Amino acid sequence: MKTKKLSILFVIKQSKQNKRGLCPINFRITYNKKRKEFSTGQFVNPKHWNSKVQRVLSKDVNYNYINGQLSLIAQKLNNTFLKLQLQQDEFNVGDISNLYFGWGRMKEDTLVSYYNKYLAKISKLIGKDIKEPTYKKFEYVKGFLESFVQFKFKTKDIALKRLELLFLDDLEYYLKTERNLGQATINKIIQRLRRPVKEAVSEGYLDKDPFMLYKAKTIKTRVVFLSPEELQIFEKATFTQPKLQLVKDLFIFCCYTGLAYNELSRLEHKHIQKGFDDMLWISMKREKTSKDFSIPLLPQAEVLIDKHQSKGSLIFPKISNQKYNSYLKEIGAIIGVEKKLTTHIARKTFASTVLLYNDVPMEIVSELLGHSSMKITQDSYGKIVQKKISLEMVRLRKQTKKDIFN
Repeated sequence: MKTKKLSILFVIKQSKQNKRGLCPINFRITYNKKRKEFSTGQFVNPKHWNSKVQRVLSKDVNYNYINGQLSLIAQKLNNTFLKLQLQQDEFNVGDISNLYFGWGRMKEDTLVSYYNKYLAKISKLIGKDIKEPTYKKFEYVKGFLESFVQFKFKTKDIALKRLELLFLDDLEYYLKTERNLGQATINKIIQRLRRPVKEAVSEGYLDKDPFMLYKAKTIKTRVVFLSPEELQIFEKATFTQPKLQLVKDLFIFCCYTGLAYNELSRLEHKHIQKGFDDMLWISMKREKTSKDFSIPLLPQAEVLIDKHQSKGSLIFPKISNQKYNSYLKEIGAIIGVEKKLTTHIARKTFASTVLLYNDVPMEIVSELLGHSSMKITQDSYGKIVQKKISLEMVRLRKQTKKDIFN
């Protein structure tokens, strides 16, 4: 009988290179044709990494320490593997990683238990591979998963092997009827639930993805933004209450820059830079996509920066998102704009009324919005372009008819 061996491989993730030019070092364990990968917590300059021997070269100032840590990890993994072999029970690569991290072996491969372990794993990646808000979104899903399992199966957990496509159909129905959630939210919950399930497949807990044939229901989204007339009404409005005037100015600033609330709240003087064209530009990194973006300042935005020049590093006074949206609602009621006003409406107004309505090409709009792909822009604003074309064709038809009769 051929003995199954444990393979331990150290690799660097060049796609995750940080601002200092360092790449994280991961360790990958393979057993019985299944593998699992984790972060070692160590970083290295890719030029100082020898992939053949899986160690840091001596030219790196920290090579002794990092190589020592990698050796300790390999030793601990081998000891863990030996311990499982001595128990003379069947085990898989997931059992090896669980015991290595001190989680112990799972008595049963169950859904909620496995999801909790997935949360524990990605929580250690906060600030490294993922941001805390991303982790919170997966944690948010956990509550719905637990309540659904209790509701549907009258138990706290179910075996992973009981999962089938019908599970997602039932979950979707539950979230709609019992939790009153919209389709967009449901799609996000299912999308995040599927990620650890796919990982369970790669670790050998499941033979195949039970949700492979699932197709998320499409959502017809309507882009809401201020028309040129509404934007003009908003700009002309003045308020004696300082907070209302400030929020009005912040909203107008976003209408002419496309900044999201997060970016607006952390906009500093250092982010305003003179460009190659002698114009002032906002140069920042999009928090959501970690993508660098630059936006030329239009005159309306420049006026507001000059108006709110502060002594500190921030350009505008701090205000919470909750209060900001609350004041926007009050402003809308005062000036007679019935649309639900949020920072996101300002961002959409920038894309639609300020850019697309003034014939700015879609690819430039996509770049200014900091979208990760052109498809996102096209999916969101394609109908606005069609409306613009329609208006131009109506104008052309009238002009053509007028020329014929003249």
